[in-house]
Amino acid sequence: MSIAPESRPAVYAAAKRKAIVRLMPLLLLAYFIANINRTNVSIAKQNLEIHAGIDAAAFGLGAGLFFVTYAIFEIPSNMVLRRVGARIWIARIAVSWGIISVALMFTTGPVYFYIVRMLLGAAEAGIFPAILYLITRWFAQEDRGKMSGVVLATAALSSVVAAPAGGALLSLEGLFGLHGYQLLFLLEGIPAIIIGIIIFFTLPSGPEDAAWLTEDEREVVLDIAGEEQPGHETIGGILRAALANPLIVLAAVFYVFNMLAAYGIIFFTPSIIFAMGVENTFHVGLIAAIVSIGSAAGLLIVPRLIPKAGGEMRLLWCTTGATIVTAALFLASAAGVGLPNSHALQIGILALVMFFVSASQPLLWSSLMARITGAVAATGLAFVSMFGQIGSFIGPYAFGLVEKNTGDANASVWLILAATVCGLALLPLLARVLGRAAGPTS
Repeated sequence: MSIAPESRPAVYAAAKRKAIVRLMPLLLLAYFIANINRTNVSIAKQNLEIHAGIDAAAFGLGAGLFFVTYAIFEIPSNMVLRRVGARIWIARIAVSWGIISVALMFTTGPVYFYIVRMLLGAAEAGIFPAILYLITRWFAQEDRGKMSGVVLATAALSSVVAAPAGGALLSLEGLFGLHGYQLLFLLEGIPAIIIGIIIFFTLPSGPEDAAWLTEDEREVVLDIAGEEQPGHETIGGILRAALANPLIVLAAVFYVFNMLAAYGIIFFTPSIIFAMGVENTFHVGLIAAIVSIGSAAGLLIVPRLIPKAGGEMRLLWCTTGATIVTAALFLASAAGVGLPNSHALQIGILALVMFFVSASQPLLWSSLMARITGAVAATGLAFVSMFGQIGSFIGPYAFGLVEKNTGDANASVWLILAATVCGLALLPLLARVLGRAAGPTS
């Protein structure tokens, strides 16, 4: 069937509306729950310390170990996804991480905590690049930056909900004879199992499987992304192809520094708030939600500015530079140098730090998705995501070491400053390579 060129925009618009209504809510809900299960240990930190013997360094290591196995299994997970289909594989990811999240309720010491966090990372591996990959299969380039921003904003919004909800669950200490952290992991792990079952029965693996598309809509969407071929790559082949692509390598290294800053803040914001003298866990959760709102705002607002700014790279310069400035302002306020030592001011500045750290992420992903498609997209996006988990591991672990050795949770913000300066130093090279890779690579 051939569609007249003048009719294609209207047909694509109709298909896009259907994908936004029928596809995106499932993916967003899955990622929302994944991020709650990934980061809910942050609000449980003090409770784990009291009842399970997990000190700041052990907590930081356990929080970070999630990302070691997450990184190891990221590319294999996406290889399997391309062979068995998104419906089966994303459902498997959700059900398995839900079961393991519940298992965290049995934590009684550091070793068990480390093991289960590593199992959780292995179970959840591949969920984020799988969602990005589906976006490249369903949406035109002009929509991919916005869609990836919405996905990332969902992660930030999960913290807005999870922080006060987690604080409320922790306040139920002793209910049914359980500690607060046990109630938290039990009640927040079960929804992942439920969404996994729903995905198995309802999610199409691609446009070719969506019964709710018309034939014209399916043709247009497949033309945009290209027909998908079954994946038969090897891990070695993927790594060689990724390492031979300077765009993917530079994006991956930049992402390491960004994730170090982001996850350091995510896991240790409650510690910074506790250090301010706030002791009620529900109140800590409410205040932590303010920082998460800053993250969500950056993810939702900044990608919409891409057309007006003349591309992702200009905005990436701005968000990276602004992260450095706001992190320095936080440290100045904490030290009482040039700014008042005000807790309210520091929370506001920390929310701004997260605004700019988070806003950099969809800019990076959008610039990549504009230049890589097909098999290169599936494996390249997975490689960047995998490599970025190095920063996700280093961030919480390094923040924990700094807090343990200095006794000052605020001192860890120096790590954000250092990581972002390194990211800024990469931007001239990244801009040059992005300029050379002006068209998509299949």
